[in-house]
Amino acid sequence: MGIVLGLIVTLGCLLGGYVAMGGHLGVLVQPFEYVIIIGSAVGTFLVANPTKVVKDCGRAIGEAFKNKVPQQRDYLNLLGLLHQLMREMRSKSRSEVEAHIDAPQESAIFQAFPTVLKDVPMTNFICDYCRLIIIGNARPHEIEALMEEEIATITYDTMKPKHALQDVADGLPALGIVAAVLGVIKAMGALDQSPEVLGHLIGAALVGTFAGIFFSYAVVGPIATKVKSVREKKCRVFVIVKSTLIAYMNGAMPQVALEYGRKTISAYDRPTIDQVENETIGAGA
Repeated sequence: MGIVLGLIVTLGCLLGGYVAMGGHLGVLVQPFEYVIIIGSAVGTFLVANPTKVVKDCGRAIGEAFKNKVPQQRDYLNLLGLLHQLMREMRSKSRSEVEAHIDAPQESAIFQAFPTVLKDVPMTNFICDYCRLIIIGNARPHEIEALMEEEIATITYDTMKPKHALQDVADGLPALGIVAAVLGVIKAMGALDQSPEVLGHLIGAALVGTFAGIFFSYAVVGPIATKVKSVREKKCRVFVIVKSTLIAYMNGAMPQVALEYGRKTISAYDRPTIDQVENETIGAGA
């Protein structure tokens, strides 16, 4: 909703100011200039990125428009799941805990938190490191280093759509110049025409420069920034898991370990201690 509102405000101010200066909107209607710019941008985007990144860009743009980021309820569900798993690891045998992490889809603990279970990468991340913890041979600092390496890899992969879109935004002004040059070439072929005709052709050519800069800095660039913001928040949940499990490995009680994870949540969305206790202790009871 924020992206749509921002584009409406941008277009309204831009076109409204242009008309207020006495400009004619009809001059801006140059469909072939837009075909050159947008078509070339899409073509170079497809050349520069593999199919997986192209598809992920579609998903990322959809997430950006919907502002699909973790909410406080999602954080509470994640902390509740971690609390249940840590209690199991603390009080149950290895075979009983393995039954949950080897088949999370069939685990009563994971089924109690369907939003986490639906997130396959997150479920795999939790299960992998819980498995390493119950094996008992790995040291906390070794697990922490491995977690940080995996989180860095996940972040790098999830940020590929942002970089791909930013590359398109960086290239759009140049593509606008290309469209303008082609328009000027066309105008040069009409030097024998009247000044009115020649002026119209030159004005149409300059629309290409305007469109390239506008699409770059007012459309694609801001969307790339929004994608980055959304994807960073989605990656942040892995840090919560890391901080919680490392605290548990270092000897913290499950409820205390949750506090390490809770503190890594942004202050805007961070649940209170009481909310976490109600979610975990109440659920455990």
